[in-house]
Amino acid sequence: MGLAWQQGPLATGSIGHFLTDQPLPPRLLYAEPLRRRMRVRFADTWIADSEDVILLHEPGRYPVGYFPRGDIEPNILVAEDRVTQHQDLGDTQWFTVKVAERQANHAAWQHIGLPQHGAVLDGRLAFAWRAMDAFYEEDERILGHAADPYHRIDIRQTSRNLVVRHGDRIVADSKRPLVLYESGFAPRWYVPRDDIDESALTLVKLQTFCPYKGQCNYYSIGDARQAAWSYPDVYPEVRRIANLVSFEPDIVTVHLDGTQLRLEPGQTVVPHGPDRNLDLAELDRTASG
Repeated sequence: MGLAWQQGPLATGSIGHFLTDQPLPPRLLYAEPLRRRMRVRFADTWIADSEDVILLHEPGRYPVGYFPRGDIEPNILVAEDRVTQHQDLGDTQWFTVKVAERQANHAAWQHIGLPQHGAVLDGRLAFAWRAMDAFYEEDERILGHAADPYHRIDIRQTSRNLVVRHGDRIVADSKRPLVLYESGFAPRWYVPRDDIDESALTLVKLQTFCPYKGQCNYYSIGDARQAAWSYPDVYPEVRRIANLVSFEPDIVTVHLDGTQLRLEPGQTVVPHGPDRNLDLAELDRTASG
């Protein structure tokens, strides 16, 4: 997912490799100007507002925005008696964020023992995503984590034949699926409802959230739990898959033009960091607001 997460080029599980005769370090960090205005909201107050954010891509992590100290409201940061060690960037000082009577502990950090190659982060702080009320780019709220500019989704129409079975039952048979290509992931195939035996689908209570697609519902098929999913209300950028259904090929049998699909190694999304498992009530409040 993006540059350094899932199977991206800087991820530890990357499916590609750099064409160089020199061995690369086992971990590569990448920092770049965000070139977008980013703001942070806490306790009904804008506590950070900057057009000079540095975005840090770290293997196995979502990107994190680092704000210049001068673009953060004064007197809101209280240094804690807590210094941890970052494996690449040295000593890290933690801060409590305090506005009026409200405070959040361990809510911001600054690398204070930076090596020379990390000097671009000198004097900058990052905010813990879940500790803050909201992050914005301009006037639009960003959910889940900082947007990765290298994360891309392409959706293509195809006439290939996709057939889904569970046991002896044909659950779906379509010659008009959509294929969704997402950075760091193998292709996912989405089927129109008219080509699905919907009586086979049982909606389950589980819901998850994708920062790039929206809120996701899941279905079981007989004894195959969470074998399919759908985005009933997707973001405008990916509305072509709205309410279509995709099937997990390691749970039910999926054939594409007669070839059985398999879940590719490294494709399972593992919760990682405080920005995963976003409270869906928070998502609903954002949508309604």
